[in-house]
Formats: sequence, C-alpha cells, structure tokens
Amino acid sequence: MFKKILVANRSEIAIRAMRAARELGIKSVAVYSDADEKALHPRYADEAYPLGGSHPKESYLNIKKIIKIAKDSCAEAIHPGYGFLSENPSFAYACEKEKISFIGPSSKVMELMGNKIVARKTVAASGAPVVPGTTGEVLGIKPALKISSEIGYPVIVKAAAGGGGIGMRIARDARDLEDAVEQAKATAGSAFGDPSVFIEKYVAEPRHIEIQILADKHGNVVHLGERECSIQRRHQKLIEEAPSPVMTPDLRREMGEVAVNIARSIKYVNAGTIEFIYTQGKFYFMEMNTRVQVEHPITEMITGVDIVKQQILIAAGEKLPFAQDDIKINGHAIECRINAEDPLNNFAPSPSKLKGYRSPGGIGVRVDSGVFSSYVIPTYYDPMISKLIVWGRTRDEAIERMNRALYEYIIVGPKTNIPFHKAVLANKTFRRGELSTHFIAEQKQLLDETMKIIAEEQTLQEKLSSIFRSETKAAAAAAAIKVYLAGR
Repeated sequence: MFKKILVANRSEIAIRAMRAARELGIKSVAVYSDADEKALHPRYADEAYPLGGSHPKESYLNIKKIIKIAKDSCAEAIHPGYGFLSENPSFAYACEKEKISFIGPSSKVMELMGNKIVARKTVAASGAPVVPGTTGEVLGIKPALKISSEIGYPVIVKAAAGGGGIGMRIARDARDLEDAVEQAKATAGSAFGDPSVFIEKYVAEPRHIEIQILADKHGNVVHLGERECSIQRRHQKLIEEAPSPVMTPDLRREMGEVAVNIARSIKYVNAGTIEFIYTQGKFYFMEMNTRVQVEHPITEMITGVDIVKQQILIAAGEKLPFAQDDIKINGHAIECRINAEDPLNNFAPSPSKLKGYRSPGGIGVRVDSGVFSSYVIPTYYDPMISKLIVWGRTRDEAIERMNRALYEYIIVGPKTNIPFHKAVLANKTFRRGELSTHFIAEQKQLLDETMKIIAEEQTLQEKLSSIFRSETKAAAAAAAIKVYLAGR
C-alpha cells in the first residue's frame, strides 16, 4: 500500500481524494495555485506545496512542476481527480516514466479512448452498438455529404479530440452541412489543437445514461449500475440521478455487460465511465471517460462502494473485494451541482466572496465542497461551490429530500443556480422522469419559474446579508438559520 499520494487537483475533488487516502492510512500532498493559497484543500492535506501562478496553465496544468513536487515530497502515487490533467496521456506517461503510480488507466489506454474516432472503432470491434456515422475523420465536404445522405439527416458533426459539447454542430440538411463541418473543424482546432471531426446520426430526444465500471490489475471488471445525466445545459450536466427512471433489470444487465466488455477489450484498469445515448429502447456507445466523474457520489450512495478508495486500492495492486453479483442497488440518489452563476444572465459565472455560508444536513444528505464562510471564489476556475447529494428510499423521497436540502442551503454573496434547481425539481415533466438532453431547452418556463423564486427570496437574502454584515460569525450563523427557516 502507498504511504503518501499527491492529489493533482483542487477544491472539493482534491478533498474527496484526500479523505479516501486518510481512511486508508495514507498521507496526502496538496498542490495549490496562487489563487488557492487560502483554499481549503491545502489546509486539509498533510503537506501542501505551491505551484505558482493562478491561471491553470501556470499551475494545475503544469506537468513538470507537479511531477517535481511529487518526487521532492516522496509521493509514491498521484490522483488526478477530474478535469485538468486527469485525461491527459502525457501526464500519465510522465508518471510512468518517473515510476510514480498514476491512479488511473495507462497512458496508452487513455490515448486510445481519448480520440473519439479511434474509440468508436475500438468499441465497435468489441461488439458494442455505436451511433451510425463515419468510421474515420471527415476529410472533405463530398464524403461528408455522402455519409450524411446514407445515414439520413439530421446529423451531428463532432470534434474527435473534444468533450463537453465543444466543437459540436448539428446539420439538418445538406445546405447546413458544409457550414457545420467548417465551424466544427475551426472550433476543434482552436480548443484542442486538433481540427479532426467526424459525423454521427443525430438522435432525437436522447437520454444520456452512463455506466460506472471498476477494473483491477488482475482482470476483474464490474459495473456499479447507471447514472441518468440528461439534465444538461449546453452539454454540461446540472442534475444527475441514480438509478435512471427508465431503467429495467434487463436493460441494466445488457448495458452493464456491454460496458464491462468494452473495458475488458482495451484491458482497462481503475475507475471509468462508459457513456451511452438511449432512445426508444435502444442504446449506443457515445464515449468513455477514463477518470472519476463529478457525479460519482450518487453511485456511491446507492451501492455503498467508495469509488475513490477503490481507485487507490486498484492502483496499489489490490484485487476488487467484490464480484458483480455482490453489487446491489439500494434506493435512489440525486446530485445538484451548486454553482456561483446567475441563472437570469445566461448562467454567467458569479465568483465573489462567500459572506455567509451554511450547508444543509440531516438524514440522507451529503455535501462535497471545498468552500467556507469568507472564502473568495476564484475567477480562474469552474465556479462550482459544491455538489449537493441526497439519498432516499424511492425517487419521490429523494426529490423531496433534495428540495428540502436546497431550501436549507444558506449562501450569501454570489448569485447561485439554487433557484433554478428548485424550479427543475418542481417541474411536472421532471417529476414524471420524462427526460432527455433537450429537457432544459424544451421546458422554456423554467427561467420564468426561476425568476419568481428569486423574487420571492429577495427580501430573505437582504435580511441574511444584513445579519452577516453586523454580527460576529457565530451569532450571524445562528441568527441566519433562525431567519432563513422562518422565511421558508
């Protein structure tokens, strides 16, 4: 077992990895940028070292600095978290070269699945269903027109090296296609340094369902069920739940077996996620994430498996302590990403000082965060404040518990997307579980409902701001809770 690991990330995911390490008796090493000097993750770690700079390129994306700190601190392994360098084959290779254990897959496997064109070919060879489309890079408009005509419009043009919807363009007919290809190539080249694109059939009303897998170095692979990730804005997930409302035992078994077979076919090791498009009883491979996901806590809540702890144990050479038949789904879990952003200003980031902060609690409530009262949210990174996760015996109970937790959440200072989450939870279509990745775009009344919620709570927010300005921290917290709950 490792004695010390470095966590090459920040905020809540860094703390999440350090907590798992602490439970395993492993010391943790944090790295931090200038902007994160007073953040929570360097305070939580056993050791912390500065990276300098505030921009990610100067700090959390600087492979040489991170490797040097790992060697200087005698860290035997590096946990990359998610984002930043977590899916960068060069980083994994640098760890391999320096004989530092990378808590994730090998650089070769990461490179294989990082390019979507190569991933499609590889996965199709394993027998997994893929969305009809090109088998390679689109090299010109003539072959693009030919394949699009064969599979039928509308089609979607995607960046081979992309993610998060960047470089994605929809063409509804041949007239749209040339512009879609050129725009996608230009965006992909700018964002990823690789202008390669490919074409897929555009699937109407798709659900985004992903399967969590764990694979050890001894050939054992299991899946931990699915997550429903269809509530998205601009291809960025906002609310996730597990299990999926559309899932049946037979469908879970079939999708799980496909995911496990994909992992086996590429000799995958560690935690990973196979993402699928699901529509009208059919599912298709979309991509693989070769890291722990932001939404991993909901799977932990319904299976009882500590995914991050298993990542560390797998990297240390341990065997999985359970087989597929040991994995049971218990209850329902939902995660809301609480972001410092303004829903009424096109969800523009709203980084600022947390003048007052109190997270919710109670049975079945979990908050993963890296913030505290008086913390200043930096402008350089994702404006996530926390991940709010709840568990209930049923989906209905989980929804009501999330609703209660959102109404207990006190955040004074930045604008947040909490009112928008409340509007989604109250939506009848969401409550029925009738979801697709177009849900937010189609439910146009959500912003009107959000506006009403913000207006209703304006007086309450003014009272809370006044309390936190005039009272000591302890007195302010007590007074705020009293006022807040009375206002509910």
